[in-house]
Amino acid sequence: MGLPTFKLPEELAYVSADDYLALELEAETRHEYANGRVWAMTGAEMTHNDINYNLNQVIGPQLRGKGCKANMSDLRVQTKNRSGYLYPDTVVICGTPMLSDEVKPRSLTNPVLVVEVTSASTAERDHYEKFALYRHIDSLRQYLMLSSEEVHAEIYTLDELGRWIYTETRDLSAVLDLSSIVCQVPLAEVYAGVEFDLETKE
Repeated sequence: MGLPTFKLPEELAYVSADDYLALELEAETRHEYANGRVWAMTGAEMTHNDINYNLNQVIGPQLRGKGCKANMSDLRVQTKNRSGYLYPDTVVICGTPMLSDEVKPRSLTNPVLVVEVTSASTAERDHYEKFALYRHIDSLRQYLMLSSEEVHAEIYTLDELGRWIYTETRDLSAVLDLSSIVCQVPLAEVYAGVEFDLETKE
């Protein structure tokens, strides 16, 4: 008997992490997994891709010589106790990548910075469900969310006392302090050339 096909998230019953990994090997599109739930990843709007590309253009040169590397979109991250398997828009690794020993493609387990570009359809999940999983990764030091619908950056930074400190800005002249990777990111460069869909604001 063949593997079951994916259903829409609302219809899908609880699956184990092993079942998810097996299903993902057979699926034609990528899926994310969180605490027994699975959902399909949909195609991104151009604004989403532009913002993510711009960010990587800014941080890429600053990472040279630091032993850190940024990866966009296709690198799956495994969260603590295999409670989540997620595809961040950008993930930065410092030092040697640590990969799971499960079925290929293996999943990264030691990101330092995770970035999600949010939209109206993903913002709630990115803010709550995904952050709840990401923040329990021992190596993670910052979680950055960039809106694809307006100029808006939100950063959670882990301080020396183990507290996640939240900062945000809508100021296009602001410079984001990505202290986890020792990078300074002008927000104007992240949103350079980005044309927002005005209909989403009505």
